[in-house]
Amino acid sequence: MSIKSQDEIQRMREGGHRLAEIMEEISRSIKPGGSAMDLDKLAERLVFANGGKPSFKNYGSAAGNPYPATICVSFNSEIVHGIPTENKFFKDGDIVSIDIGMEYQGLHTDMARTFKIGKVSDAAQKLISVTEQSFWEGLGKMGEGKRLSAYSKAVQEYVEKNGFSVVRNLVGHGVGKNLHEDPSVPNYYNRKYDDIVLHSGMTLALEPMVNQGTFETVLGKDGWVFVTRDGKLSAHYENTILIKKDGVEVLTVYPME
Repeated sequence: MSIKSQDEIQRMREGGHRLAEIMEEISRSIKPGGSAMDLDKLAERLVFANGGKPSFKNYGSAAGNPYPATICVSFNSEIVHGIPTENKFFKDGDIVSIDIGMEYQGLHTDMARTFKIGKVSDAAQKLISVTEQSFWEGLGKMGEGKRLSAYSKAVQEYVEKNGFSVVRNLVGHGVGKNLHEDPSVPNYYNRKYDDIVLHSGMTLALEPMVNQGTFETVLGKDGWVFVTRDGKLSAHYENTILIKKDGVEVLTVYPME
């Protein structure tokens, strides 16, 4: 568990602000007929233009299957880690989650949003809205001296009372000096996870992943993308947050929000 110094916090705050502006800018290019690969190229240009480096590109290279892109673009039943390839285009009625991380002045921030393409079903809109709100429900239970399980329980309770399920085998994480740090941050309550006490200076990537049907997942043949086992929709919402003595600060909210 890494406690960040005031200097590190300020660098993450600036990096998170820049990353949020990048997400806001690329969101304007998500429209029917658009290309996932073109969106990835735009995101990479913006990351470098903001003095950063893509956190995801070449991630996992030690395992022999490095992630090849700057962003993850996950369509409909894809939960996370969808690779933006030449044959992926945005179509009316799709929901698409965009996940992006950036290393800025040696520190990482990470965020994701799910967008609707054109007109989507009422069920898809509800899934997106519930996923986003579940993040805020969980965040409201966090602060110095509080336990991580309060977040997990709040997210799970809100999601399930709205008729959806929380993905179990993919969780949030600490973030900062590395893209993934301790602790793991589940979006559901499970005693196997250490119920740690939150401390000022902790930085976490909170990311509810919510399915329309079963919480069960399948790993795709590319070794990266996770999809819903039943083929139903999934949504993803993520922010990098800072635990403070007087509450919690979200580092990756953009002005439009």
